[in-house]
Amino acid sequence: MSVVLVIVACVTEEQNRSEGPGATTVSPPEGGMRTFVHVLVNTMLANVTTSFLWFALTFWVYLETRSVLATGVIGGAYMLLIAAFGIVFGTIVDRHKKYRVMMLATVVTFAAFVAAGVLYLTQPESALVDLGGPWFWLFAGVILFGSVVEHMQNIALSTTVTLLVPVERHANANGMVGTVQGLAFIVTSVFSGLAIGLLGMGLTLAIAIAATLVALVHLLFIRIPEEQPVAEGGGRPAVDLRGSIAAVRAAPGLFALILFSTLNNLIGGVYIALMDPYGLTLFAVEAWGVVFAVASTGFILGGIVIAKWGLGSNPIRTMLLVVVGMGLLGALFTIREWWLLYAGGIWLYMLLIPAVEASEQTVIQKVVPFRRQGRVFGLAQAFEAAAAPITAFLIAPIAEFWVIPYLDSSSGEATWGWLVGEGDARGIALIFFFSGLVLVALALLAFRTRSYRLLSKQFMQGAPAPAAEEVSVVE
Repeated sequence: MSVVLVIVACVTEEQNRSEGPGATTVSPPEGGMRTFVHVLVNTMLANVTTSFLWFALTFWVYLETRSVLATGVIGGAYMLLIAAFGIVFGTIVDRHKKYRVMMLATVVTFAAFVAAGVLYLTQPESALVDLGGPWFWLFAGVILFGSVVEHMQNIALSTTVTLLVPVERHANANGMVGTVQGLAFIVTSVFSGLAIGLLGMGLTLAIAIAATLVALVHLLFIRIPEEQPVAEGGGRPAVDLRGSIAAVRAAPGLFALILFSTLNNLIGGVYIALMDPYGLTLFAVEAWGVVFAVASTGFILGGIVIAKWGLGSNPIRTMLLVVVGMGLLGALFTIREWWLLYAGGIWLYMLLIPAVEASEQTVIQKVVPFRRQGRVFGLAQAFEAAAAPITAFLIAPIAEFWVIPYLDSSSGEATWGWLVGEGDARGIALIFFFSGLVLVALALLAFRTRSYRLLSKQFMQGAPAPAAEEVSVVE
């Protein structure tokens, strides 16, 4: 953490010497909010479909292999790909009309899911669940690629808030995004578990392909009023890392915000690797999907609260307080092997997630010019998604080969039984406990940094007036 704080401080000092461009000058069109709602619904359809198949793949792999390591590797790879492609997606979003970007993402996702369906039909299921063979990794990889590409549409959605919604309603629109994501979680959780438990992977794939086609057809009837993005001077690299960094540096303190948001994802890798295995020790796969869906109503409520009342005068402070709460929940919701405690903890955790995401989006939409927002959102996605694979790849083998066997032994039970109790998944509970405490400590330390004070002041004073000449993103 000390290294991160030093980096944040140094970057912030350098940002203070930069002349930052002001807020975007885009004027939302008449009826823009109505168009935004249509875009939001289409993105929800795409999110539901990819999440449905992604959850189903995770359930299917664990039930067929009973390998925590396999689910951890798949989950970590998913986040790693999101991180790797974040800047690429952001560059594409900035250089093309948002409608075309959404269409591209939907078509590529559809093609990937069709390819996965072909693999399922042409290969025996025994080959597809053989972790030592190539077909498992090819099958999972194709589904992963299709799911990751869909995130390009999410980046485009974040920029359409600026394009279509008045600035005073940005926080409310971001809250609507959280509500829609909660609905997607519910549909996904219920039907992924039921689909795998009752229909199997083949029919689950068929449903995903059909649903993606529905989203594609729906997108054909949407019209987003937008001028052709103006090409910036100089070269135009396909992966505009320099432009992404320059766009972030142009707004003092923005890099610190991205690092603050990354704190929330440090524990995300632990959940990716271990949350489903823990849930599947308490519930049958069909029941686990239903429990997760009911708990996801917290996501909807959290989004509704933000859509109605916003984020307060200082979204950065709101975000860090919420991260502290999420850390405490992560430490305590598996302290005993009680299904009600686990389900209630997930509900509360979901309740807080929209505030974290909406806080970051609201700040970026206010201080970054519209024509650069795709790259900034892409860079933020890359940073935040990269945190989860690190913990996922590390924690899955540690849990499977050391912590879980140790807690199952008499010595481990004697040492830690007073804290996490007794049961089949006490090793996972111990990992959750300490991971949550680490997240609390990181968030509390962030409150004491100069970067937090600078960024809070920057937002409270409002975005600076647009500069006559913006900082060039291409040298």
